[in-house]
Amino acid sequence: MDYLPFISLETWILLITCIGVFVMYGKGTYKTFEKLGIPGPKPIMYWGTVGRHNAVYYLDDKECARKYGRVWGGYELTKPVLAVMDPDMLKTILVKECLTYFTNRRNFLLNGELYDAVNLAEDDHWRRLRNILSPNFSSGHIKEMFSIMKHHSHKLTTSLQSKARNNEVITMKDFFGAYTIDVMASCVFSVDMDSTSNPSSPTPFITHLSKLFRFSLLPFMFAAWFPIFLPVLELLGVSLFPRSTTTFFQGFVEKVRAERNGSSHQNSGDFLQNMINTQAANGPTNKTQNKGLTDHEIISQVTMLLFAGYETSATTLVLLAYSLARNPEVMKRLQVEIDSTFPNKGPVQYEALMQMEYLDSVVSECLRLYPPAARLERVAKETVKVNRITIPKNMLVIIPIYALHHDPELWPEPEEFKPDRFSKQNKQNINQYTYLPFGFGPRNCIGMRFALVMLKLALVEVLQNYSFSVCEETEIPLTMDPEGLVGPKNPIKLKLVTRSVECN
Repeated sequence: MDYLPFISLETWILLITCIGVFVMYGKGTYKTFEKLGIPGPKPIMYWGTVGRHNAVYYLDDKECARKYGRVWGGYELTKPVLAVMDPDMLKTILVKECLTYFTNRRNFLLNGELYDAVNLAEDDHWRRLRNILSPNFSSGHIKEMFSIMKHHSHKLTTSLQSKARNNEVITMKDFFGAYTIDVMASCVFSVDMDSTSNPSSPTPFITHLSKLFRFSLLPFMFAAWFPIFLPVLELLGVSLFPRSTTTFFQGFVEKVRAERNGSSHQNSGDFLQNMINTQAANGPTNKTQNKGLTDHEIISQVTMLLFAGYETSATTLVLLAYSLARNPEVMKRLQVEIDSTFPNKGPVQYEALMQMEYLDSVVSECLRLYPPAARLERVAKETVKVNRITIPKNMLVIIPIYALHHDPELWPEPEEFKPDRFSKQNKQNINQYTYLPFGFGPRNCIGMRFALVMLKLALVEVLQNYSFSVCEETEIPLTMDPEGLVGPKNPIKLKLVTRSVECN
């Protein structure tokens, strides 16, 4: 070369130092599990072990479990994450030491207006919210709402009539999503959204709820790489949740509350009014002494409740329909139970619905095969030893539910849809820490009972009138969505065949 730029020694030292710091920061945590004697995949600088075996994170969990056993260590970019599938350890984490060492879930801090939602709250704040909200989900209160659910399940079956008559291909989530949001809006607000009248045109509710947990990748990655800046990002109002969505629900709740002032709705028993009543029962709002919910807490609980109820229930109903369409012998057996429980397409009764054994087995098996939440998360408050494994303070512990539910040693032929796993005879042999579709322990899913009633009612009423059938447009096998909750990447499409049940 005729010309080489002159670079001073100081510049070389600075450059080498910067490169060294860059490499050390990018790999600085990657010896964590090696020191603890915990196996796991080899991380890549700044990327960790994300998607090492599969781009779909819960399928990646399943592959890691196959390679490394029921306890392994991985890295979300630069953050160490301990994965635990061992049932004995799960008993300690989820129940025995839940309220001492493993009370809280991961907190990104970038929660925006949802910072005080019950599923994001921590310690005493979470306990207070949970205690206030729990009565809404008692079996007695759900039973009171059963007639509301039946109103919408009847509209659902009616909306399917023309589709079945014309032998149309149906995008199942259009209908089950409309049913779910109608039930949720009626039970939460006493508002009939009437989404089933035009299920192919999503309401603003469904549009906003569908994108609530579609996190923006950039702030997530920045927060993971540079957690030291999280408080600054929080002060700047950066949020993982879309601001337009949280603003929409804030405005809707405020509008409903304003319309209720001085009206008869103040005596309604919906979720919103029950939350409002906690304020009246505890006097004027006082942040330090009031035990009722604040106005902001009410908006956060309602928003999160709507999302959790809509996305998980709608997707589970779709996957139930898909599983039954692919397993017609299971569907026929379930229809026999339905017809014997409610002869001549008779009205569905709450008590009888809850006692249907094969229905419960079918729903349970679908939730095993496709648990709505692929993972649970807990953060260790202190360094603690669980079954001879040391979990350092502030370590994020993930419980890979999808991988746990597909462990061939726990569930023979795990990819097969076999409801008899949950028969009355077999159910008693299932270790309760190997089946966690709603979590377990003090911090399990608060809406579990509500969701199961809503699912079972819709499934029974649809199967009283129709049978599900696969068609050319049905994707087999499913391509799973790499983002968010467990579900298909592409819409599930089926056909319906109208049943004719002979009168007894």
